Amino acid sequence: MSIFALVDGNNFYVSCERVFNPYLIGKPVVVLSNNDGCAVARSEEAKALGIKMGVPWFQVQSLAQKHGVIALSSNYALYADMSNRMMTLLGHFAPHQEIYSIDECFLGLNPGLGGLNTNLTAHGQAIRQRIKRWLGLPVCVGIGPTKTLAKMANHIAKTQPYWQGVCDLSILSETMLDDLLAAIEVGEVWGIGRRIREKLNNLNINTALALKQADADFIGRMFSVTAKRTVMELRGISILQLDETTSGKKQILCSRSFGTPVTHYTDLQEAVTSYIIRAAEKLRCQSSLAHAVHVYIRTNPHRKRDAQYQQGTTVTLSESACDTTKLLQAALWGLKRIYRPGYRYDKAGVILMNLIPAGMRQTALFTNDMANAANKAQSLTETIDLINRRMGKDTLSLAGAGIVKNWHMKRRHKSPCYTTVWKELAIAHCH
Repeated sequence: MSIFALVDGNNFYVSCERVFNPYLIGKPVVVLSNNDGCAVARSEEAKALGIKMGVPWFQVQSLAQKHGVIALSSNYALYADMSNRMMTLLGHFAPHQEIYSIDECFLGLNPGLGGLNTNLTAHGQAIRQRIKRWLGLPVCVGIGPTKTLAKMANHIAKTQPYWQGVCDLSILSETMLDDLLAAIEVGEVWGIGRRIREKLNNLNINTALALKQADADFIGRMFSVTAKRTVMELRGISILQLDETTSGKKQILCSRSFGTPVTHYTDLQEAVTSYIIRAAEKLRCQSSLAHAVHVYIRTNPHRKRDAQYQQGTTVTLSESACDTTKLLQAALWGLKRIYRPGYRYDKAGVILMNLIPAGMRQTALFTNDMANAANKAQSLTETIDLINRRMGKDTLSLAGAGIVKNWHMKRRHKSPCYTTVWKELAIAHCH
């Protein structure tokens, strides 16, 4: 029988901040989204004050001032680096691993294989202790005979102190498992979103146990094959297997809201140039080529007093490319055609589309010179990527991306990049 574990970081962004700033431990802390807009991570103390996930920060500022809530801007470079370290450590605890998100990882645990401990609860505790001791991050471990039950077990481990951070549903009797599922609202089941939950509630299916006991064929007809699979997985029938391969993305999106409204074309040009540079780096990282570039701009739909405008266009390339300058040429060509003066723009973005593996490049019949030029341009961008990886982000960049960047998003409370920028390394003092 297959056994799965789900390891999930507790309040991951807040926990990463606390590793390098112990002053935050025990205090209510929230991490805010881009432009310090909404709460995207909360400490347990902040949750206890009633601060909801996704709530706009300005709506809870009076509450925050009253209770001394500490707000931090998101520091994605730090979180991504800590995530990479955590996933590397977790890879030593099981022969099979699926990195599910920045703070979640499935492990394939088959006792006896790869020298695994047959006591999976003890194995889960060993995982927690290693991650805590080596990285300073708290995690919980859920174990079950299916991925859905492993997710359910992780939820139980996080919300019920009795389990001490590790819940193994694979060793429970059917009666004990049903008792636990009966106490969990159906919306907490993996894959059950808000709309499906509301429809299930209308069918008087309100708990995870009720969904488990529902007619699987009926659920499949009413919703989808995926929902039917969820029912089967709740019954302990493993259908979802580990996905250990990391496939390339089908599209690459890079967009940001501006820190202040943008009214000049040159600022929009700088922003689009910056986004193309970032998207092209990701494109080359996954060894792909793009055959089309979509660029879009829009005003802020929530500022009713401003004139509203949004537009986008897709530019098809004559040949697939990963060269930043060629992609940028297409994006700026599109930007010129959709730009209209007189508006206060709030956001711009680019999407690299129709991606193919780099080895499948198909050149036109009479383009030998163009192919040589493309190869030279690709060598140049790969050299720039290498220098930036060694010397730091944006050590070399296109001048069109601007220097001052007045449009840049607001991150007034961002912590240092402790692990990725030399000059921002944490300094330890000994007394």
